[in-house]
Amino acid sequence: MGKLWRGGVIDRRRAYVYRTGRNRHHRARRSDNQEAGLGETAARDAPSRYKLIGAFAAVYIIWGSTYLAIKFAIETVPPFTMAGTRFLLAGTILYALARATGAPAPARTHWRSALVIGALLLMGGNGAVTWSQQRIPSGVAALLVTITPCWMVLLDWLRPQGTRPTGPIVLGLLLGLGGVALLIGPEQLMGGGRVDLVGAGVLILGSLSWATGSIYSRHAEVPARPLLATGMQMLCGGTILLVAGQLTGEAARLDAGAISAKSILAFAYLVVFGAIVGYSAYVWLLRASTPARVSTYAYVNPVVAVLLGWALGGESITPRMLTAALIIIGGVALITLSRQPGPGPGPSAGALRTRRGSGAGD
Repeated sequence: MGKLWRGGVIDRRRAYVYRTGRNRHHRARRSDNQEAGLGETAARDAPSRYKLIGAFAAVYIIWGSTYLAIKFAIETVPPFTMAGTRFLLAGTILYALARATGAPAPARTHWRSALVIGALLLMGGNGAVTWSQQRIPSGVAALLVTITPCWMVLLDWLRPQGTRPTGPIVLGLLLGLGGVALLIGPEQLMGGGRVDLVGAGVLILGSLSWATGSIYSRHAEVPARPLLATGMQMLCGGTILLVAGQLTGEAARLDAGAISAKSILAFAYLVVFGAIVGYSAYVWLLRASTPARVSTYAYVNPVVAVLLGWALGGESITPRMLTAALIIIGGVALITLSRQPGPGPGPSAGALRTRRGSGAGD
């Protein structure tokens, strides 16, 4: 270094170039080290394959099995009483967990939003699923619930300044409605028996209520913590369901001594797995996977419900039912995939409504 300074201006320029080169070299090395560190951190934070498989299995199988669990639970417990108690208990657990882990106390406006969302999603949507399964098989209920995205497309189109559906979405809408018509239409269409129209009608209206609540919840003021928002919605919806049970005379029909072990186990399954484990797995998947992959539960759940109803619930699978299932699920796939233009947002404040965009049965 000393020799560089002995020659005057030229050596000073050489010294400047020498120092500049060394600084650039050190900065480049630091940048490479930082990038390597970030890569190692990302590799450490990436979810393992086994965790992803377990979470998807929970969403696919648990949510698909809730229809049969509802059928078992209401065998000896009135439907609104069962559903209301289920959501009150699950909501209490989720709310307490959220507050214990640092979630701030919700504002009054949050409770107002939770009341509306709980009424539309849990009373109108899940309440319809629970009540209708007194009259229709669990597999058929799962298939009818799958048309919820069709209602969402129609409502989003008909609202002021709504979104006009594209060609593939219109085709998916027509397929979904055609599949429903085939499923509940006259026996002469394909044979195989006719679905109870009262049960099917209540379920279709319940899907409309669910779609309305889902669209409302997009603009509602809800807590930032999904766990807290879901717990509040379950608390409000569960309370409304219990009131509905009282108004329809379920208290007089409830015989605590006649509640079967099957109904108790199904109820516990719905609270622990359907409401808590399944929900937690879904929220985790929203962060660990892509929305397009996570949304595949909408196609898998009805298949799981139909197969479990046949294997464990003594329900029949007819050619008519299989054909309608293929048409409905194909239509929902067109709608869902056509509405996935990008990676989509992460878990929103109303995570309950996010996952329920395609069904009301869990």
